[in-house]
Amino acid sequence: MQKKLHIKKGDTVAVIAGESKGQKGRVLKVDRVKSKALVEGINMVSKHTKPNAKAPQGGIVKKEGPIHISNLMVIDPATGKPTRVGRKLNDKNKLVRYAKKSGEEIK
Repeated sequence: MQKKLHIKKGDTVAVIAGESKGQKGRVLKVDRVKSKALVEGINMVSKHTKPNAKAPQGGIVKKEGPIHISNLMVIDPATGKPTRVGRKLNDKNKLVRYAKKSGEEIK
């Protein structure tokens, strides 16, 4: 069984620890098995590529590297600051995520 995580694809997150601390970005992909996420513009790594159809010249390409989920916090939609995430049943009896600081639902 895979872990339930507080971060989903499409969320805006802030990095709270590590080399990219303080930066914000959008989650592109989440790996629930390894508990890692790819965040747009965060943890850029250099990848050496051979010439191919996509990159006929080859060379060094910058791309996002995975960052551990524990180093990320969801941005509160109301205040724009990092917040913890909770789960609760809404009025339609559906489980939704909400920001602990403002109480606002996270879409």
